[in-house]
Amino acid sequence: MFSFGSKQSDSQGASQAPQPAVLFKTAVRIRSRAANNATEGIPWIWVCAGALVTILLLIAGLFGVILSQGLSALWPHQVIKIQSENALVLGIPMRQEEGTDPNTNVKQMRRLVYQANRDFGVNEFAFVPVERLVESERPKDVWFVERREWGPFLGRIQTSDSNGVATDVDSKTLSAMLVGGAERSKQLLHIEKGALADLNATMEDLRLEKKSIERQLEAGAIPDDEATAKSSNVESQLARVSKDHAALSTQVQELRSVDEAIKITLLADNGQTKTLPVSQILRVFQPNSLSWIERLGIFFSRLWGFVSEEPREANTEGGVFPALFGTVAMTIIMTVFVLPVGVMTAVYMREIAKQGVLVSLVRIAVNNLAGVPSIVYGVFGVGFFCYTVGASIDQLFFQEKLPNPTFGTGGILWASLTLALLTVPVVIVSTEEALSAVPRSLREASYGCGATRMQTLWNIVLPKALPGVMTGLILAMARAVGEVAPLLMTGVVKLAPALPVDSHFPFVHLERSFMHLGFHIYDLGFQSRSTELSRPMVFASTSLLVAVVLSLNFIAIKIRSQLRKRFEGRGAF
Repeated sequence: MFSFGSKQSDSQGASQAPQPAVLFKTAVRIRSRAANNATEGIPWIWVCAGALVTILLLIAGLFGVILSQGLSALWPHQVIKIQSENALVLGIPMRQEEGTDPNTNVKQMRRLVYQANRDFGVNEFAFVPVERLVESERPKDVWFVERREWGPFLGRIQTSDSNGVATDVDSKTLSAMLVGGAERSKQLLHIEKGALADLNATMEDLRLEKKSIERQLEAGAIPDDEATAKSSNVESQLARVSKDHAALSTQVQELRSVDEAIKITLLADNGQTKTLPVSQILRVFQPNSLSWIERLGIFFSRLWGFVSEEPREANTEGGVFPALFGTVAMTIIMTVFVLPVGVMTAVYMREIAKQGVLVSLVRIAVNNLAGVPSIVYGVFGVGFFCYTVGASIDQLFFQEKLPNPTFGTGGILWASLTLALLTVPVVIVSTEEALSAVPRSLREASYGCGATRMQTLWNIVLPKALPGVMTGLILAMARAVGEVAPLLMTGVVKLAPALPVDSHFPFVHLERSFMHLGFHIYDLGFQSRSTELSRPMVFASTSLLVAVVLSLNFIAIKIRSQLRKRFEGRGAF
């Protein structure tokens, strides 16, 4: 019975076991499928997809780090207070690192604390062991004061009564004082950058006009009586303008005297005090007593100030509006120059010129220009545009201002032209590719309808190639916005006192120096007095620069999309 069951089970197992022919066919099928997959490139598709995902993750991580660090610089953080054996530490916790205790020479984790109060004899930064942060306090009565000078302050705020007794100020009284100080500052700024600036510009124009009359008289271009009449007229106008200038200066002095009389006292934890006018304070708050809504309000207020105000404290505080304006203005001017030149060059090389050795050599030279280091363009720009073209313009039109140069030095015009030369190969190459992609049948159909070569080029070829031209322009703008090396030599400065555009004739001053976000980041990162203090502003400025690049590219991509929808699927007639 046992053997019979055994034989039966063996026969069943034998019948269920795969036959060699089946195994062979299965192996052949698997091998054929693998060969087909390899032939079709399916493994390489997965490799390419993995590479794409890796690149996207790296880009997302890069943008995430920059954006998080930049926004964190504008967020109002809490203040801690630690009483150690040696000193009192009051400040904002920052990064954490591993260090060595100077007393025990033992490795320990420590956190950097920003103490502010640079003008109170306190080190701006201090290291605190991480284990001591557990014992730290978060006092509710500590004020964070943002000042126009000497950076932030952490401590108490006091006022003095008529008897000279100092008392801590309450929030309502302080808010009223700050509103009054802000109004006085606004009035002073309006007078100094408005009416006084206009009068200064008028006086400078009159001085140059008088100098021009003297030069014409020396050259014999005008008679003596005419020169005397013109000079007396200029002198009378100058006297009238000087009188108005003196009246405004007196008004400014009166406002400053009123402003100097309204002061508050800052009391640090080390006992030192400092009295300053209320108008020198930009913003105050108690960081440990803020709710989330109040923190968001301060954050957005700082964000608006960052993009709309001028920099302070060697560019480590305040806003970046001049740098933002200079970056956008330079990119627009560069685009105005590079687009027509690049497109016309590509049209001539592809559609008009006879293809031969000369055109091939020119095309090779254009391609090689795209690989020239940007600093070489900067040297060329300062030598050709500034010292040659600009000096000639000064000799012809601005002799009265010599030896002070007008166009003979760095300015936003020369910087834009230099970057236009740097990016024109990109536009030429992309435009040529776009022109070559236009089907020849469209040209032949246009010629068959009786259109001339110029009509075909203008109405058929160029409209079809515009999306490709916009692609080259996008690449050119992206490269130009991030370039810094040529700008160092052709007009960018650390701090520009006046924007290239204002209310004074001729309203657009292309000869002026300007600020740029790229150079601003470089200056903060490598030329600042404190890398720890400037690091948050570096990330914030970098975030803004990335936003500018993305915004300009988005506008160009939107225009390209509209052009593609307009000319795709139908003729240009």
